[in-house]
Amino acid sequence: MKPNALIITGNGLNTEKEIDYSLRTAGAQTKIATIYELLDNDVNLKDYHMLALCGGFSDGDDLGAGVATAKRLGKLDDELREFYRRDTLIYDVCNGFQIAVKLGAFDDENSQRDVTLTNNDAGFFYNGWVHLKVDPNSKCVFTRGLDNLYLPVRHGEGKFVGANDEAIERLRRNGQVVMRYVDDRGNVATRFPDNPNGSIDGIAGICDKTGRIFGTMPHFEAFNHMTNHPQYTRLKRHFGRAADELEPDGIKLFRNMVGYFS
Repeated sequence: MKPNALIITGNGLNTEKEIDYSLRTAGAQTKIATIYELLDNDVNLKDYHMLALCGGFSDGDDLGAGVATAKRLGKLDDELREFYRRDTLIYDVCNGFQIAVKLGAFDDENSQRDVTLTNNDAGFFYNGWVHLKVDPNSKCVFTRGLDNLYLPVRHGEGKFVGANDEAIERLRRNGQVVMRYVDDRGNVATRFPDNPNGSIDGIAGICDKTGRIFGTMPHFEAFNHMTNHPQYTRLKRHFGRAADELEPDGIKLFRNMVGYFS
């Protein structure tokens, strides 16, 4: 039986079609619903194995990225906690990651929010592709078997920071740092554009302590077919028809999500 995935969109969240395609390609059954369908109980989290919070610009980021939407979803705190207790998976990308942080999905042991995402050091919205290295010590079930990745980013508030050095050390110690931006030599990137936002320690994605909630700024769902690749025409000349048979890095993550329930 295929696992069911619920993809939440609305109020400016806008990557639902990419996530839907990626999950269906990986073998999941999917449903796209708005935030208000969830709030009004028109859809029930009990019917799903996976939840995805999309990227985009929820509420125009007017109060800060993800703040207003996190306030709304906070009304479902009990339902979200019950969903999580059922050994489910939650994929939070870009604006969805910002929302999850504001909801406290990655809080420390004292339930104090000591990490956040803030304005890019460059001072502007950046849309490009980045190289990533998955941390071998990560507990993240989404990235099992993955190593080096090449994915697109598109954000203006993607700089991952901690309240202090201990906050970042907590993530490292608990295996919650999932992947980092790296340069062309594989070293942790500290400068633009290899590190597109100035994130501390090059951190591009984190998970909770169980590895079942994953927050990422790079968009896995935006590399769901080889034609997405910025050098696709060059790959096509080199590999011919075989270029279209290569599996994009993004789909590998969604196959891990579906495989978790096998």
